[in-house]
Amino acid sequence: MNLLIVLAVVAAFAVLRFLRSSLIVWAVAWWVGIYVLLRFGFTAPIPASVVTIYMGIITLAILAYMSSSQERRDEISGPLVRFMTEKRYTTLLAATVVAIPALAAANVYLKMSVPIEPPLFARTVHPASPGEITVHDKKVDLNASENPYLPLQASNPEEFRKHVENGRRVYYRNCVFCHGDNLTGNGMFVHGLDPIPTNFADAGTIAMLRDTFLFWRISKGGPGMPEEGGPWASAMPAWEKFLKEDEIWDVILFLYDFTGQKPRAKEAAHQ
Repeated sequence: MNLLIVLAVVAAFAVLRFLRSSLIVWAVAWWVGIYVLLRFGFTAPIPASVVTIYMGIITLAILAYMSSSQERRDEISGPLVRFMTEKRYTTLLAATVVAIPALAAANVYLKMSVPIEPPLFARTVHPASPGEITVHDKKVDLNASENPYLPLQASNPEEFRKHVENGRRVYYRNCVFCHGDNLTGNGMFVHGLDPIPTNFADAGTIAMLRDTFLFWRISKGGPGMPEEGGPWASAMPAWEKFLKEDEIWDVILFLYDFTGQKPRAKEAAHQ
């Protein structure tokens, strides 16, 4: 959490409490305060679509509260009716009518115009993996292991294709939003992420790595990145909390199959 942002929001609420602000001011303050917390209060960025969903829920909750009694409805509607009907507010009302769609249009324009840029800090892109990790209470030796379904490519191609197809389903249900339809790191959430997601189609990424490295990174996500990989602001979750072990191995098969790459050989990892 960004404590400075959290403290600023709390301080603003305290001031409003001291001033005994009206219900409409509190409603606006709650909406803005929660938006600021979601947008800037977390170290790892929250995708814009998720923020939109949360803010939609918050908006409905605030509207429900404001309309929950006749007293609250009157307290809210009174100032609004006066603002829209009294002549002294005509100029301000006209400015508001113009400003609201103008701000919405400007917001859309700015979001569509954000350039895709690499991280502004130096970092180790492929830090050394630990020798062993635990996933779903099972120890996985990252040095000695390999994808348990990879040998099926030669011994049982039909079964191998089933695992690749399952990996495709896992990818497009969970990973496509950041890594993109064509696995090039250009998903719909990319403008809200820093660093941007990995481009799996780049020959300098997964082709240079063992499949066990990918198993480690997918399982542990951004929170599992070691210090040598920092500073790190990855929004990638620890997928072990959402996926089964075989689903992680299957999606790794799909990544290599779709991009036409092959994982780095075990022997090469020890040279």
